[in-house]
Amino acid sequence: MLLTRNRISCKKNQAWEWDASGFVRLSVFIVAATSVTVSKARVPTFSAFNKQPLPFHRVFTMMQVLMGAIDFYSASTLCFVKSNNTNLQQVVGLAPRPTLSYSFEGSQRKFVAMASSTVPVDQQQVSEDALQVKGDSFIREHLRKLAPYQPILPFEVLSSRLGRKPEDIVKLDANENPYGPPPEVMDALGSIRFPYVYPDPESRRLRAALAQDSGLGAEYILAGCGADELIDLIMRCVLDPGDKIVDCPPTFTMYEFDAAVNGALVIKVPRRPDFSLNVEHIAEVVKQENPKCIFLTSPNNPDGSIIDDEVLLKILELPILVVLDEAYIEFSGIESRMSWVKKHENLIVLRTFSKRAGLAGLRVGYGAFPLSIIEYLWRAKQPYNVSVAAEVAACAALQNPVYLKNVKDALLKERGRLFDLLKEVPFLRPFPSYSNFILCEVTSGVDAKKLKEDLAQMGVMIRHYNSKELKGYVRVSVGKPEHTDALMKCLKRLP
Repeated sequence: MLLTRNRISCKKNQAWEWDASGFVRLSVFIVAATSVTVSKARVPTFSAFNKQPLPFHRVFTMMQVLMGAIDFYSASTLCFVKSNNTNLQQVVGLAPRPTLSYSFEGSQRKFVAMASSTVPVDQQQVSEDALQVKGDSFIREHLRKLAPYQPILPFEVLSSRLGRKPEDIVKLDANENPYGPPPEVMDALGSIRFPYVYPDPESRRLRAALAQDSGLGAEYILAGCGADELIDLIMRCVLDPGDKIVDCPPTFTMYEFDAAVNGALVIKVPRRPDFSLNVEHIAEVVKQENPKCIFLTSPNNPDGSIIDDEVLLKILELPILVVLDEAYIEFSGIESRMSWVKKHENLIVLRTFSKRAGLAGLRVGYGAFPLSIIEYLWRAKQPYNVSVAAEVAACAALQNPVYLKNVKDALLKERGRLFDLLKEVPFLRPFPSYSNFILCEVTSGVDAKKLKEDLAQMGVMIRHYNSKELKGYVRVSVGKPEHTDALMKCLKRLP
């Protein structure tokens, strides 16, 4: 057995030894002797300071005495070993204990417990069968401090909490497409022939369809389980622990969340009061902090503002990887920048089927990448990340561009109507939007969180934020005309 300052390492078929020569503060390792099993066929040995073998049964006896002599109080970390020498490597906590020593008869050896450090053992939890430790001790340190992402609740959960049928809930909190996918999607899903066969790891059919749809070669395109997967994949390929990214809040919170998961640091460059980017501040941060990449959304979630070509080109001149999220580009009236990746080696463009084609539940996203970058994402991505159902549905959706355009036009028309109606609400100040949602400042002393909760009790769901940038704001998704009518009816009922 090899002991270091805070780690125990025991390898199979090795004698258990204590090498005191490399220690700084660790002075003793104590095992719960009553739970050590000794094999007659192979008895390990335990060596003390001079490394001469000491029969394990002598250590066993010595430990029993020590267990009675030392006051082991309750501890969260438990260390237990068996004499079958199975592999184990466990981090243990060290805590101060009083100095004491013990010598058994007929031997000059001493087992010393110094005040600097001993291993705490809870005798009541010791088992003969296995190593028992607190489970979260295996978790990476930075993840123990990670706050969980707060997703939007699905219909079933909302129905249970609100005591309403799903069809009686008006869901305007997640920017979903209320019209759903083209009818070809349901037909295609019903005709899947080989669901028991793994999907194509390269999503060839989908990438070919996307190439035809976008005009960009399939070799530049990578599909994923939603754009969320691609955000994480980019970070895993680009960021080393401790690297920095630039985030421009308020914006999509997944960038900050995934950065934390990947052990990266986030440098925040807040947007201006009108939600436009502060390009000068971004350039200054890039120069001083040397971040690896910046994540931008156009149209931006949650305010619906867009990044014009001039601003984007200025940022692309900086020595930083620019990830442009175009999840809502279809509602903006501007062209996608997917083709730009052919001439800008530091640009990645992400897209999704969730908003455009009503496939949020099937999780289909894709991205356009420079060839010099996409090679490494192919190496690192999960091999079967896009399911058979997702690929079939996405391909079917692209076969009906007329339906997709009609749905987009209907949502744009309703966005204009919703904006005009929200302006008439005395305690709301809506912001113009290029997306399928509208951000509203809650004014006149009305509490934004309570507004969201009051509407929920009436069966209408909108989005409220806890971040300091959006504490007094709510976001309303654009739905069907009847959804807008239900929302306005509830708003008029509020005091």
